[in-house]
Amino acid sequence: MYYAITGIDHPNSLEKRLSVRPAHVERLKALKDAGRLKMAGPFPAIDAEDPGEAGFTGSLIVAEFESLEAAQAWADADPYIGAGVYKDVSVRPYRIVLP
Repeated sequence: MYYAITGIDHPNSLEKRLSVRPAHVERLKALKDAGRLKMAGPFPAIDAEDPGEAGFTGSLIVAEFESLEAAQAWADADPYIGAGVYKDVSVRPYRIVLP
């Protein structure tokens, strides 16, 4: 089943985000290589493809896991949590309808 993982950033956490982004992206690449990643990306803080110094307000990941517990465990191990980027993370079952 797919799960939506939503992380909400602490204010002014762009430097922390950028410092651990390579490790965060490596985990996403591993999901992609396993055929389990549907989509992933950040929420820009402003209406722009590249928000620059405005940074981001969080992220959305939609990926396939064996269970809610497995998805939660994967989310809990995200480098953004350890670095203090995310102040809140939610993991919910997600059903793809379209496309």
